[in-house]
Amino acid sequence: MALALIIALPFLGICLPLLFARAGRSACAAGAALAPLAALILLMSKRAEVFAGEVEIVRLSWLPELGLNLSLRLDGLGFLFALLILGIGLLVILYARYYLSKSDPMGRFFGFFLLFMGSMLGVVLSENLLLMLMFWELTSLSSFLLIGFWNHRQDARQGARMALTVTGGGGLALLAGILLIGHIVGSYELTEVLASGDLIRAHSLYPLTLILVLLGVFTKSAQFPFHFWLPRAMAAPTPVSAFLHSATMVKAGVFLLARLYPALANSEWWFYLVSMTGMATLVFGAVLALFQHDLKGLLAYSTISHLGLITLLFGLDSRLAAVAAIFHIINHATFKASLFMAAGIIDHETGTRDMRKINGMWKYLPHTALLAMVASLAMAGVPLLNGFLSKEMFFAETLEQHLLGSFYWIIPVAATMASAFSVAYSLRFVHDVFFNGEPVDLPNYPPHEPPRYMKIPVEVLVLLCLLVGMLPGLTVAPLLGAAVGASLNAEVPEYSLSIWHGFNLPLIMSFIAMGGGLMIYLLRRPMFRWYEGMPQPDALRFFEQAMHGFTAGAGRLTGALENGSLQRYLALTLISALVLVIVSLTPLQSLAGSVALTSLDGITVLGFGILAITSLGTALLHRRRLVALIVLSAAGLMVALAFARYSAPDLALTQLSVEVVTVILLILVLYFMPERTPVESSSVRTFRDILLAAGGGVMVALLAYAVMTRPYDSISAFFLENSVSGGGGTNVVNVILVDFRGFDTLGEISVLAVAAVGIFGLLHGLKLPHAQHDYSGRAWSPDPHPMLLDALTRVLLPLALLISVFIFLRGHNLPGGGFIAGLVTAVALIMQYVSHGVVWTQERQRYSYHGMAGAGVLIAALTGLGSLLFDHPFLTTAFSYFYLPLVGKFELATAMLFDLGVYLTVVGATMLILSNIGHVGQDICKEYE
Repeated sequence: MALALIIALPFLGICLPLLFARAGRSACAAGAALAPLAALILLMSKRAEVFAGEVEIVRLSWLPELGLNLSLRLDGLGFLFALLILGIGLLVILYARYYLSKSDPMGRFFGFFLLFMGSMLGVVLSENLLLMLMFWELTSLSSFLLIGFWNHRQDARQGARMALTVTGGGGLALLAGILLIGHIVGSYELTEVLASGDLIRAHSLYPLTLILVLLGVFTKSAQFPFHFWLPRAMAAPTPVSAFLHSATMVKAGVFLLARLYPALANSEWWFYLVSMTGMATLVFGAVLALFQHDLKGLLAYSTISHLGLITLLFGLDSRLAAVAAIFHIINHATFKASLFMAAGIIDHETGTRDMRKINGMWKYLPHTALLAMVASLAMAGVPLLNGFLSKEMFFAETLEQHLLGSFYWIIPVAATMASAFSVAYSLRFVHDVFFNGEPVDLPNYPPHEPPRYMKIPVEVLVLLCLLVGMLPGLTVAPLLGAAVGASLNAEVPEYSLSIWHGFNLPLIMSFIAMGGGLMIYLLRRPMFRWYEGMPQPDALRFFEQAMHGFTAGAGRLTGALENGSLQRYLALTLISALVLVIVSLTPLQSLAGSVALTSLDGITVLGFGILAITSLGTALLHRRRLVALIVLSAAGLMVALAFARYSAPDLALTQLSVEVVTVILLILVLYFMPERTPVESSSVRTFRDILLAAGGGVMVALLAYAVMTRPYDSISAFFLENSVSGGGGTNVVNVILVDFRGFDTLGEISVLAVAAVGIFGLLHGLKLPHAQHDYSGRAWSPDPHPMLLDALTRVLLPLALLISVFIFLRGHNLPGGGFIAGLVTAVALIMQYVSHGVVWTQERQRYSYHGMAGAGVLIAALTGLGSLLFDHPFLTTAFSYFYLPLVGKFELATAMLFDLGVYLTVVGATMLILSNIGHVGQDICKEYE
């Protein structure tokens, strides 16, 4: 319960800042902090168990057939990331209170922020991979809202769209990868997946699975070549950038690397794909960071570089490399969050982030400058700061690998070069911003220190950089050990967090990196001139062009396939079906199976002959619409007789009822259409249609022959055996509809009601021109309501209603039911409209068909909910037998109430459609009257 509450609290707390926004900015921030603070307290209460190596798993069945369960997992790795999310999140909330201006809707900002926080907690604390993926996609959506928070700015909108597109595309690839993992393992639960590493790696689908998962990881964590979205995300408010870069969005990818390490690692595919991608990102991000003039841009590319470092470590063939990766995740979160907050303070106080203007800030912002310099030195890997420890471990692991054979030295050389550039851009951050002369053309001059409480989050994080760097064994060791053990899903290898390991090669590499970084910075001016002479590709322009190309291509493809021609749609559908059937039947050695066909008698042959002739006649006479409709109704009648012939009386009654309603509907509609269909098809198209029709007929015949001559297991035996005992009815068809598959029926009547309301909306107030004579030129009869029809319908109405009640009551045990009874009632009522007119009928039928359809759906749903009160599954039927004098023994079942809902929905929806077609022609009747 506590795990679920940790995730749920940020979601539940979304309303608090919105409610407190009117009480003031401080109250709004306090309201936003309440839920994360409570979640952090709950998380810390689990600290002892987590540090002892225990794993807490909570499972709640949700959709077990799909493998999707509400399963949560708290181990060392989840605890570490949840701690970063909640801890840094609370600091960012305090910082944002002073960063956002009075014109910014703070309540909305904190609402999006808590949505993002809850989504990330769901990712790191999920035991079920499908559940984790749902939260994964929610992080993309919530980050879109945060990056585009200042939606009045074009760069914010473009950056948000780019981030959503790239990470959303990676999410689709990750979905496919997770589905393949579930297919291989047979479960989506992490416990089973992590224990099945050998099974996954031995499977033929492992390379594809790995590539798909890594696409999700690399897009989320901005790895090369998917890095371009992250600098554009700097259009977000700085509190978002600090949170996104340190503990959340971009860390989700490396979290997944750590989480799935036991299942997917230890293969050449893993090592080369992950390590090479990480190395390219490490070097690329470090080099580009030096040349950025935007303060947040420099930090963004440095984040890309450090994420590449972490990815490279996970790709190395060493458990100690995983230790170094997780250690650097912790260190990077602290110094990067503090640097972004310091950058935000500088931007807030000076009005610009251009490093060519914000010089000499030490004079104006000494406190902020000191904090930023310590964090920058931690990022550079200077001794006695936390970044130095994890970077030295990184250097040591690059020396231990042998991935590239005799070229193994490339990785430590690349690592040293990237670290040198890391020192160079850190020096540039310190020197160009806080020294380097006086500021130039500042929008806000002179700048001054921000409010006291705005610096507290930076102070806390910088203090952590110092404490971890100088006292790692007392501060971070237990947390690191628990996280590493959970990531490796095995015993933690021996490692040392000592500050001093003697003069060794990793230390020499650190000194080379620091010296090289100093030289790079001193030679920055010619390097800047060289960089400015290089082509400067605009990632946004390429992205927008690509999106425009995709959109245009999709439009052309859609236009080619969906041109509004029903003939083309049917042709493509038939061609696809023909291809599939041919592919399926080709491997068969013989089309005929071992089962003999049912013998045919003369009456049956005659009936099918009539059905074939009427179907063909409908096609041949389709230009004379009324004649074609009459012939088509004969075909429908033969279908109903075929159902009756083969012992399906319920289907026969349903077919007959639907046929009558459909014919009435078509007759009403045909009144407003030309009597004849004009010739529109060319000879070529007609020939094509004949071929397709013939091919479709042959296809269905061959497929039916192949199926019916082979043995198969039918599910009908189950329903026949359980119809009476499980549903209390001998009419198996009705019991299936109202009990075994009642949920399907509820969905169907809901769709029917919605469709009826939609059709009503289309027809309401519509007036169509009408024909004055038939196709032979004869005028319509001046009597719209013939006396004979009037007299017959008056007699037929009570009789039809009586039959409808009879069919309804007998439906649970004999052919009938609510659907058929509803259609019979609808036919009886619509005949009143036809014979007497809309006005006369509605004056005598003063009830709402909208309400009738809605009441039917409501009654059916409430019947299903009633079973939940007795701890039974939704729509479970209850029945019993009773005895009354004179009446005798009889049965009562809750299915009758459900069937009543079906009946009312069918009557209401059908009448809502048909009666409003009468409204379209109401003026015509008045014209004759």
